[in-house]
Amino acid sequence: MTRFILLVTLAIAAITPLAAQDRPPFQDDFPAAEFAQRRGRVMDAIGADAVAIIQGAAGVDGFKVFRQSNEFYYLTGLETPHAYLVLDGRSRRTTLYLTNRNEALERSTGSNWSAEDATEVMRLTGVDAVAPVALLSRQTFTSTMLRAPRPRLYVPFSPAEGEAQSRDELLGYQAGVAGDPWDGRPSREAHFIRLLEERYPALERRDLTPILDTLRGTKSEREIALIRKASVLAGLGILEAMKSTRPGIREYEAAAAARFTFLANGARYEGYNPIAGGGTNAWMGHYSRNLDVLKAGDLILMDYAPDLRYYTSDVTRMWPVNGTYTAAQRTLVTFILDYRTAFFRHIKAGVTPEEVLVLARRDMEPILAKTRFANDNHRKAAAEMLTFRGHLQHPVGMTVHDPGAIWGQPFREGQVFTVDPMMWIPDEKLYVRMEDTILVTKDGIENFTAFLATTPEEIEAVMKQEGILARVPRLP
Repeated sequence: MTRFILLVTLAIAAITPLAAQDRPPFQDDFPAAEFAQRRGRVMDAIGADAVAIIQGAAGVDGFKVFRQSNEFYYLTGLETPHAYLVLDGRSRRTTLYLTNRNEALERSTGSNWSAEDATEVMRLTGVDAVAPVALLSRQTFTSTMLRAPRPRLYVPFSPAEGEAQSRDELLGYQAGVAGDPWDGRPSREAHFIRLLEERYPALERRDLTPILDTLRGTKSEREIALIRKASVLAGLGILEAMKSTRPGIREYEAAAAARFTFLANGARYEGYNPIAGGGTNAWMGHYSRNLDVLKAGDLILMDYAPDLRYYTSDVTRMWPVNGTYTAAQRTLVTFILDYRTAFFRHIKAGVTPEEVLVLARRDMEPILAKTRFANDNHRKAAAEMLTFRGHLQHPVGMTVHDPGAIWGQPFREGQVFTVDPMMWIPDEKLYVRMEDTILVTKDGIENFTAFLATTPEEIEAVMKQEGILARVPRLP
C-alpha cells in the first residue's frame, strides 16, 4: 500500500506542472484598473463622437517567443497574437477581439488567450466585452456608425514598437524598404489603414499616435518602478561586463556577461542590441557588430539595457580594457563626470532643458579653465562639448528612444529621460561619454544607476574582481 501511495503521489506531481500551463501567462505589474484608466484617457482625448481601433502584434514567423506591441500592451497588458482593441468614445465601452482557440497549436507551443476565455480576459484586463476577431467588422462598423453624422475613426499611424525597437529605427527601416525597387511592401500598420480606407471610405480617419505618445510621456508609479528595476539590472550587467573585460576577449563576450545577468534576473528580452565598442569602434554612435578583439590601452564603451517586462533603460559606461586608465583617459572621463554632476544639480520640475544647459555650462567654465588636459586637442574637445545641446537626450520607457521630446518645455514630475554628456576628439577618433537614466521628482531628480561604478577609481576597483567569463568553459 505504501508503495502504491508513493506511485500515485509521483504521478500527481508529474501531472501538476502540465496543468499549470493550461492557463496562459498574464502580467502582474499593473492592475486592471490602471489599464482601464489609460483607456479612459484615450476616450477622453478622442471625444464622445469617435472610435479608436488598436491592432495588436502578429504571430511569430519562426522559432521565437511572441512579444506584444508596446501600444497594445500599454492599454491591455494582454500577450496574444492577432488581437484588436476597440475603444468606443460614444458608449465609453471597450471591446477586445481575439482569435478562436487553436488546440493543435496549443498542444505544441502552450496555451494562448483566445475568445473562448472571455470571462477571464475581461476580469484581468477590465474591458467590457471580448469577442472573436471574425465579429470585429460586424460589431464595430454598424449601420449606425456608417450613417451621418459618422464618428471619427482613430488608428495609430506610426509603426508599432516591438522587441528592441524604437519608432525612429522603425521609420528608418521602412524608408529603406520603400526605397528598394524590388520590395516596397507596406508596413503592417499601413496595410491595416489601407484596408479601412478601402472597406469604409466614408469614415474620417485620424492618427491616434500623438494621443498615445502624450499619455506615455508621463510615467505612473508602477511604470517608474519597472524602469528603475530595468536600470538597476542594466547597471548590474555592466558591472559584470567590467569584471569580465580583459585584453584578448571579443566585444560580444563582454556584452554576453551583461546579457547573462539580465537573463538570470528575469529579463528575457533586450531593450536594444548592445553597443560594446572597443577603441575607435566607440566612435560610431550605434556600433553593434561587436566582433573585434579588445586591446590593452583602449577604452571600451558599453551601452546596454534589458527589456524587463516591456520597460527598459539606457545606461552607458566606458572603462579601460586592461583595467587601468591612462592619465589622459582619466582626465577626460573626470571632466565628463563633472559635467554630469552639473546637469544633475540643475534639472528639476519647472526648469527647461535650455535653462539647464546654460546653468551647467556656467558651472563647468571654471573647471575647464583649471583642468590640465593631455594636449590642446583634448582641451578644444572639452570646450566644444559645452556648446553642444544633445547631452540631454531622449525620453525612456517602453523603448530606449521613447516617443516624445524633452526640448521646448519645462521638465515635469514623472518624466524619465537620459543625461548623456559626450565628447568627440576627431584626430584620435576618440569618443567619450557616460550615460544615466533619470526621473524628474518633486524636489529634483532620481538617478536610477547612482549605485553603478562611475569614477575611474571605482571602475578600476571593480575590474580587479573576477567576472563570469573567467568561469565559462572554453573550447580549444
